[in-house]
Amino acid sequence: MSDDHPLFAAVYDPLTKPAEASFAPHREWLASDLRGHVLDVGTGTGAMFPYYASAQTDGSTAQNFSAIEPDRHMRRRAASRARECGLDVTIYDAGAESLPFEDDSIDVAVVSLVLCTVGDLEASIDELARVLKPGGELRILEHVHASGAKGSLQSAATPVWKRVAAGCHLDRDSGDRLLADDRFETVEFERLDSSLPLVTPFVRGRFVRRPTSEKPESAFASLSSRLRTAVDTLLPTA
Repeated sequence: MSDDHPLFAAVYDPLTKPAEASFAPHREWLASDLRGHVLDVGTGTGAMFPYYASAQTDGSTAQNFSAIEPDRHMRRRAASRARECGLDVTIYDAGAESLPFEDDSIDVAVVSLVLCTVGDLEASIDELARVLKPGGELRILEHVHASGAKGSLQSAATPVWKRVAAGCHLDRDSGDRLLADDRFETVEFERLDSSLPLVTPFVRGRFVRRPTSEKPESAFASLSSRLRTAVDTLLPTA
């Protein structure tokens, strides 16, 4: 699938404007008490940028901001929003599966409504674990797979939904996946109900990267995921 979705990028902000009112306190939470090198993963149209800018005026000790976004149409809109809110941020053409940063180089990674869309969830989590410094924070706000009848409906709707929503999967449970990852210590985690049809529930959480002591099998899995991503990038798509 192409990473470019011009129509989706054009309608994204108007479509999500009503929901953003309910997201606002959660985005403020994601942007609070930032420090060092902050990475905004899957920045989209830059929804987090105004919150980062506000946090800077409120005494944040963040020294620099980076962002990644593989969709050029989204990147263009994000760059415009950064200028509007006065945020100095470098936006990279990259996906979460292959982050253009050195090992142990990021102090805080913010992931908001992104893990539902990544092509390879495991590779994305591996990359987050790789670039975060030991003691670095991963902060998330994500929608996840519901239980019961609603979950069954999400699974049934996902094949169509992801085609019209730029790859968004309704039936992923990235929250539980991170809770089970021994590379991260859970600091805070909660499930949030949502009035949005299909896109519910939400989770938000803070995780701290444990000191690096990767088990051999974990290292092999990380290497395998990176090789797989590299091969997929080199091979022509049908």
